[in-house]
Amino acid sequence: MDFKQIQELIRLINKSNIGELTIEEKGFKVTIKQKQDNIQQVVAAPAYAHQAPAFPAAPAPAPAAAPALPAADRPKAAETAAASNLITIKSPMIGTFYRRASPDKPVFVEAGDEVAPGKVVCIIEAMKLFNEIESEVKGRVVKVLVEDASPVEYDQPLFLVEPA
Repeated sequence: MDFKQIQELIRLINKSNIGELTIEEKGFKVTIKQKQDNIQQVVAAPAYAHQAPAFPAAPAPAPAAAPALPAADRPKAAETAAASNLITIKSPMIGTFYRRASPDKPVFVEAGDEVAPGKVVCIIEAMKLFNEIESEVKGRVVKVLVEDASPVEYDQPLFLVEPA
């Protein structure tokens, strides 16, 4: 089972009423639990010493773990009312956030750009693997929440998208 398949399972669990799913396959076990607040836990345990885990296991952070914004970046009252309909693209893993494929390439998305499901919005490097993060929604990027080449945590907001 590869990382994309695990991500797809998480998406399906989020959209369903299933509380817990466990899959065992050739010494590899994945358990996905859906809590009441729709945060999922993924645990991977390789059975063989020569088999590396597909991704780093990390505990889900507390909801208050989002970094505080400087006063200049805090939303104003009018923006807060409009922000209620925004969708957040979050980091599916711990790693280093990159806005472009390489320093000489253009950024994947800027504020104001249109995105659609499957469009790459950034790359997250984890354990020397570069993982393309794709949009799951159609809409317009309102704000990029993370600086290029910054460390990110699991479930950390990366982009705000106004759905189309």
